[in-house]
Amino acid sequence: MQWIKPWIATTRTCNFSSALHNILAQRFNPDRPDDVWCTDITYIWTQEGFVYLISVMDLFARKIIAWTLSKTMKVSCVVKTIEKAKSHRTVTKPLIIHSDRGCQVRQEVA
Repeated sequence: MQWIKPWIATTRTCNFSSALHNILAQRFNPDRPDDVWCTDITYIWTQEGFVYLISVMDLFARKIIAWTLSKTMKVSCVVKTIEKAKSHRTVTKPLIIHSDRGCQVRQEVA
């Protein structure tokens, strides 16, 4: 018997809104904590189906500072994870939140 890995489309191509700009500009070594956070969503196959892992990483320390599991990839789940990260940190200066501009971001800008 051969096990076949389930497949799900996680990347959708589209034209990004001109309202989104890459202000990080590949400066991946910030000078201080809470200067740049990166977010991402990945999926994990479980016996009950797919779940989505949403994470926020502080780019200074390369440390995950917040994460959530969700059955959907709704933008509210991303916002919830960012709020969770904010509750664990003392953010006193403006920070950059960088993402790959996935479908959740496009939905909010559109």
